[in-house]
Amino acid sequence: MTFTPGDIVTLKSGGQPLTVTAIGDDEATCIWLGEEGDLFREAIPLVALQAPDLEDEEGEDDEDGDDGEKDEEEAAA
Repeated sequence: MTFTPGDIVTLKSGGQPLTVTAIGDDEATCIWLGEEGDLFREAIPLVALQAPDLEDEEGEDDEDGDDGEKDEEEAAA
């Protein structure tokens, strides 16, 4: 998979989202915020990165949004 600066990626082993800031021949420089709000920057081998599975994350958000909308509509009726 080809990544470009600005892409959001994750480690294949899991973890939080990372933002690609630069691409080299076999590594990507990524930044992310730590739990304390510290900014980290690291060069990570491309073989260790993947695009996040957005379908699962969007599905969870949609379910929450739909439930809230139904509750508001039922309350108004």
